[in-house]
Amino acid sequence: MKVISVLAISMLFAPGVALAQSSTSVLFVGNSFTYGAGSPARFYRADSVTDLNNAGIGGVPALFKAFTAQAGLDYDVYVETQPGSGLDFHIENRLGLIGRRPWDKVVMHGQSTLDFEKPGDPAKLIATSRQLSDTFQARNPSVQVYLMATWSRADETYRPEGNWADKPIEAMALDVRAASDKAAADAPAITSVIPVGEAWTRAMRTGVADPNPYDGIAFEKVDLWTHDHYHASVYGYYLEALTVFGSLTGLDPRSLGDHECAAFELGMSRRQIHALQQVAFDQLLAENAVTPAPLLLPKPAALGRCVHGR
Repeated sequence: MKVISVLAISMLFAPGVALAQSSTSVLFVGNSFTYGAGSPARFYRADSVTDLNNAGIGGVPALFKAFTAQAGLDYDVYVETQPGSGLDFHIENRLGLIGRRPWDKVVMHGQSTLDFEKPGDPAKLIATSRQLSDTFQARNPSVQVYLMATWSRADETYRPEGNWADKPIEAMALDVRAASDKAAADAPAITSVIPVGEAWTRAMRTGVADPNPYDGIAFEKVDLWTHDHYHASVYGYYLEALTVFGSLTGLDPRSLGDHECAAFELGMSRRQIHALQQVAFDQLLAENAVTPAPLLLPKPAALGRCVHGR
């Protein structure tokens, strides 16, 4: 018995036997498109993530954290945001804050029009993406940096003074994606581009979301924008978070199920949850970013008994 006990103890401490895995650190760097401006997502479960600016932000990072907790994954999530900013702001003002520790994964995005002074010009996104991702890689050579391509703004498309006026609603998202692809190609540390804007376009094209909030929202369709037709609604941020979740974990967003806790807490119907998860999956599948088969959760979440935690 003594020999067996010694053998058991030695097995526990063998190099190949892990008693507990350390959590994966994820940093979100962005602006109001990350922190959920204009929706209840902004302060959603802020205590589940660490806001480096101490502003009490939950936002998309907290939605992502909720998804990973329900999927049985251990992610330690941090957020650093500034409204109305591009990556240049974070480089000039927050580099000491976000660059002082080695992150495992980073999700970041630029200003929604790419450049305040030159809307649609990718030059600033390309330069700042390279500079910031290089900084993260210098702290951790194995870091995975994801550049998020954001959505088409209805106000920039349907209003006559908009920079994408008289163009199809998908045009702005495609321009942002093209710029993000160029930035990723120029920065070795960037793992991939997260296709949030194209997921939005897919939701509109497949009838899940209404493409024009200025002429009313069609029956049984969701409005991905909030009241300003610029920022996202809770549906838009939920779709953003699902797309980020699939991109970083490789898991099928549909595996969360139509009883997914965050959506339930934010007032979505099962039909809406199912539809948005399907859209995220279809877009990620088109990018070869997920396995095309739902995975079973360790323990399906029941309504009213949501799984969360730090």
